[in-house]
Amino acid sequence: MTEYQTITFEASGPITRITLNRPDAANGMNHTMTRELADAARRADNDTTKVVVLTGTGRFFCAGGDLKEFASAPDRGAQIKAVADDLHRAISSFARMNAVLITAVNGAAAGAGFSIAVTGDLVLAAESASFTMAYTRVGLSPDGSSSYYLPRLIGITRTKELMLTNRTLSAQDASQWGLVTEVVPDAALADRASKLADQMAATAAGSNGGVKNLLLATFGNGLEEQMELESRLIAERARSADGREGVDAFLAKRKADFA
Repeated sequence: MTEYQTITFEASGPITRITLNRPDAANGMNHTMTRELADAARRADNDTTKVVVLTGTGRFFCAGGDLKEFASAPDRGAQIKAVADDLHRAISSFARMNAVLITAVNGAAAGAGFSIAVTGDLVLAAESASFTMAYTRVGLSPDGSSSYYLPRLIGITRTKELMLTNRTLSAQDASQWGLVTEVVPDAALADRASKLADQMAATAAGSNGGVKNLLLATFGNGLEEQMELESRLIAERARSADGREGVDAFLAKRKADFA
């Protein structure tokens, strides 16, 4: 267990668990938290980690930015820019690492909490979880990659509704909209996240990273460019140890043992 002030970080074999840990502040993101989160994401981006589980402590997943800290800063704009930049570094690492990011949304996810929750490759939500943008309510605008991911996940019209009206979605609403992979009872969230992490830990990290890279590129590429990326990546995977093991195991009718 590595010591941070505002998060916990625990790496155990192929699984890393990161927990937002400011329960008395609704896990609000201050500069310390986003700086630590960026560092934790960087450390989890390695050849050993296959899964990262991100969750929160207490009743909230994350209530967004810490407005009290922002308000006390001599230059509020500079303070928020620094917080957002570190959060964006964390999200970039999560998006581009081979490891599968599982976000286990244990409670309310607002503002940047909403933004980072839906960046998960697999998003689990407790039944009591809720999702709201909340930025314009305090005269701010979205960050945390929400203006990138939300239009791709739910379309422009629904994104505008969430961002302009600050509508709150229940966990079931978020699931129906395509923002959540699975809704589970509150008491079962941690166990379900652990079981899903174990399942993903048995898969090929390079294959998972290939899926993530392809999907990140798909909206920016034309058909031929995307197919060229597909062919290059699948050839790279075929040459890899995991690719050879996967094909050999399939032909031998045995379970693959990925490194």
